[in-house]
Amino acid sequence: MADIRLNVNGKVKAITASPDTPLLWVLRDELALTGTKFGCGMGLCGACTVIANGEAIRSCSTTVAEVSGQKITTIEGLSADASHPVQKAWMAENVAQCGYCQAGQIMSAVVLLAKHPNPTDEDINEAMSGNLCRCGTYNRIRGAIHRAAEEV
Repeated sequence: MADIRLNVNGKVKAITASPDTPLLWVLRDELALTGTKFGCGMGLCGACTVIANGEAIRSCSTTVAEVSGQKITTIEGLSADASHPVQKAWMAENVAQCGYCQAGQIMSAVVLLAKHPNPTDEDINEAMSGNLCRCGTYNRIRGAIHRAAEEV
């Protein structure tokens, strides 16, 4: 066990955990940030995606030691009232069906738009390819990203 400091959603949090603990479990179990979901546990589905220092990462396969000192943003940190342009576009396009993957999808979209403010369909397909949606809302996701690009 070690004392680890994490900067999550703009607040420094001190936790005691094994350095090899997946970030996902600290976010959900220690910090009560349950918007980040457990999907596959191997970093393949994208449900657990958060942002660390401007990059989309899989929190289920990233240890707390790897992100200590980095700025981490979870879905809860985008906005308190769903007013982030990507969240608003998601609602306007009625993207979510079951909703389970949507936090990870949104976080990947935020990173995409930060890097490519006016993405093409190809840019979107490439950036979002690691996020799986079992409901198949990929066309609505693409539409929401284009809509959000108009506001970002």
